[in-house]
Parts: sequence; structure tokens; C-alpha cells
Amino acid sequence: MCNGMTPSLSIFVFLLLAAGSAALILLVSHGVGRRPLTPGKDVPYECGMPPADRPSTQFPIRFYKMALLFVVFDVEIVFLYLWAVVVRDLGVFGLVEMFVFIAVLMAALVYVWRKGDLQWE
Repeated sequence: MCNGMTPSLSIFVFLLLAAGSAALILLVSHGVGRRPLTPGKDVPYECGMPPADRPSTQFPIRFYKMALLFVVFDVEIVFLYLWAVVVRDLGVFGLVEMFVFIAVLMAALVYVWRKGDLQWE
């Protein structure tokens, strides 16, 4: 090695730096972290007006499921676009790999559809 460090010493220095940075992050987050809430900070802020009363209902889970499905299938579309850009460089292996990818994606879509998670009712 050029700098005179042995491989075991460099690993030790790396682990020491990693542990030190983790400890520093924990100390800083504890120092600037959450303080006990005052009654004024505990009230939700809505358009500058105090809320009439506490919300008694929660959002139905279908909103979260639909958002999660959107994100999953949206990311898959990004992968399809990137594949289309380099399809000629990948050759037959890339084509077969993409057919397997689309098959898994279609299986997931059929599963979600049969489960009824795409119904908005």
C-alpha cells in the first residue's frame, strides 16, 4: 500500500469511522430532537383557523392501497422505458428477461384485480 497502512489497519479505521459517525448522528439527533409538546403545538393547523373538533374518522385503507399500487406500477413503467432505450444492446437475453419481467408484472396485476383492490367502492 502506498500510505503504509496494512489492510487490517485500514478496515479497523473504517469501522472506527463508521461507529463514530453513527454515534455522532445519534447524539446530534438527541440534542435537536423532539421536545415535549405544549397544548398549542398539539393542535393541528388548518388554514389559520382552529379546528372545530377532533377528527373522529380515519381514512379508509383503500386510499393507501391504491397509492401503493400506483407507485409500484409506476416504477415498473420506468424500468420498461429504460429497457426500451438499450434493447438492441441486450440481445436475445434482454428480450427473454423482459418477457419474464412483464409476465411477473402481469401476474401481479391479475392478482390485484382478482382480489378486488382496483375497485373504488
